[in-house]
Amino acid sequence: MVKVLFVCLGNICRSPTAHGVFDALLRREGLADKVVVDSAGTAAWHVGKAPDNRSQLAAKNRGVDLSYIAARQVELSDFDTFDYILAMDKSNFENLIELSEPVSRNKIKLFLDYAKNFSATEVPDPYYGGAKGFDTVLDLVEDACEGLLEDIKLNHDV
Repeated sequence: MVKVLFVCLGNICRSPTAHGVFDALLRREGLADKVVVDSAGTAAWHVGKAPDNRSQLAAKNRGVDLSYIAARQVELSDFDTFDYILAMDKSNFENLIELSEPVSRNKIKLFLDYAKNFSATEVPDPYYGGAKGFDTVLDLVEDACEGLLEDIKLNHDV
C-alpha cells in the first residue's frame, strides 16, 4: 500500500481538494485499493470541519466530492505512516521539515513538483479570494495529481 498525505495550512481548501481529486483519480484508474490518501493541516484552526463550501462547490462542478473529508492537524506519526507528504506551499513545506525527524524528511515534497503543465511551485491559498481562485487550485491540483500517479506507478508496485 502506498500512502499519500496532502498538507496545507488549515486543511479546508487546498489539501482536501487534492485529497478528493486524487481519490477520484485512483477510483477511475482502478487503484483505490492500492493507494491510501489523506490530508491534514499544519495548523489546528479547523479540526473536524468540512472543507470550505467554495472548495466543495468548485470540486463538485468537476465531478469530485469532498464532503466526506474532515480537517485534521498533522501528527508526528504521519511522518512514519505516509510515503509521500506533499505540501501545498513553501511555508507549509518548511513547517513540515521543522516538525519531522531527519529520517523522514525525504518524504516531504512540494506537491507541484509533480505538475506537468504548470510552472507554479506553490498552490495559492484561495481562502480570501473569489471563486476563480478555487478553480485555479483545481487546475493545478488536477495536473499535479496526474504527475503524482505517474510517479507512484513508476516507483511502486501498483
